[in-house]
Amino acid sequence: MGLDSISFFKNASQRLQWLGNRQKVISENVANSDTPGYKAKDVTSFAKMLEGTQKTGILTTNPRHIGSSTDVPGVKSVIDQEAWSETITGNTVVLEQQTIKANEVGENYQLAVQLYRKGHDLLALATTGIR
Repeated sequence: MGLDSISFFKNASQRLQWLGNRQKVISENVANSDTPGYKAKDVTSFAKMLEGTQKTGILTTNPRHIGSSTDVPGVKSVIDQEAWSETITGNTVVLEQQTIKANEVGENYQLAVQLYRKGHDLLALATTGIR
């Protein structure tokens, strides 16, 4: 029996994949911070990913933008409606906002890894009785 068949581990693994995809979108925003007309993006919520209601893929606002695809079903990149401002060139990437988001992703990733590790330790303890 693999750990992915246990719902806790499956959810933790999906959360880690979602966070990885969110970090990827944030890094694409930072890379395009000087691109005229570029709109900041974010991914759909983790809850929507679990529902599986969203299509896989990424939305590009200009055919010249380098697109990427997510490899997690249910994760979709969308225009960030909460972007702080827009430059005169139409770019909505604010580096400070992207830094805050990247930090949140890092903290959430560490939390998910710790929970996954603790779950594994508890499972090992329950099956072997060795601490």
